[in-house]
Amino acid sequence: MSKPRVLVLDDEPLPDLRRLAGRAEVVHTDEAGLAARLPEADVLLVWNFLSDAVRTAWAGDGRRPGWVHTASAGVDRLLPELAGSDTVITNARGVFDQPIAEYVAGLVLAMAKDFAGTWELQRSREWRHRETMRVGGTRAVVVGSGPIGRAIGRTLTALGVTVEVIGRREKEDAEFGRVHGSEALDKLLPDADWVVCAAPLTPATENLFDAAAFARMRRATGFVNIGRGAHVVSADLVAALRAGRPRAAALDVFDAEPLAPDSELWDAPNLWISPHMSGDTIGWRQDLAEQFCDNFDRWAAGTPLLNVVDKELGYVPAH
Repeated sequence: MSKPRVLVLDDEPLPDLRRLAGRAEVVHTDEAGLAARLPEADVLLVWNFLSDAVRTAWAGDGRRPGWVHTASAGVDRLLPELAGSDTVITNARGVFDQPIAEYVAGLVLAMAKDFAGTWELQRSREWRHRETMRVGGTRAVVVGSGPIGRAIGRTLTALGVTVEVIGRREKEDAEFGRVHGSEALDKLLPDADWVVCAAPLTPATENLFDAAAFARMRRATGFVNIGRGAHVVSADLVAALRAGRPRAAALDVFDAEPLAPDSELWDAPNLWISPHMSGDTIGWRQDLAEQFCDNFDRWAAGTPLLNVVDKELGYVPAH
């Protein structure tokens, strides 16, 4: 009996798939060779999860793998092209939750305590006493009620922050008391000290944070986006920061990555820029590889896969 073929859309360093030795034929491809190899694959591992090559290659002729796993939480680089197929999509739900939550908490603390100002004053050898913001007792709005948004909410709660979580629909929630529906965003923004975007990218969340949203924020608000670049209208954020509302922002994701050297974001006041690294802690690639191998074990045994994406919603629904 022939072994199933696992096709890997490569990125460096390559995934550690030694657990599949003797059980699967692992074939590697770059973006250019993906379309030609897709008909031969039973499983596709999108290791290069920043690539749009799958969407382009999928439109060709021939057989398609029955299972596609992306080593990322977001699946927007696979949809809508795969939405109409019978292929099952799974994602890396669970790997990045706590690392991203810690990163967001670090940004909140850095903004509140003006760590950037302290560093600049140190570099200029200037001794200037200042008063900083107390984090405990502040209010945060976290947009996104999935595992990442929940981890952020828990971590900020541990710092004494009152957290309001926004999801697609309003519902009672055992952990946060209530998850607000998406329509509550406009109402919650004016009272928020911190606004964190951790939503999946869907047509409903694209350009969610535009000039109107920033105008509803307080001048003291700090804004953080670790979701997707398309959640934010970049030009509107730059204009808002120049106007002092919000007072500070942090972006870890962008429409085009890497961020172009001539982007106006680099010169925006009080903006922290990081290169899509909020979830990337030491050993994260090994965690991703182990997660795929665990799911491969289930696939090979005919057991239901974990982290199955609802292709209409664009994310893994909560159970």
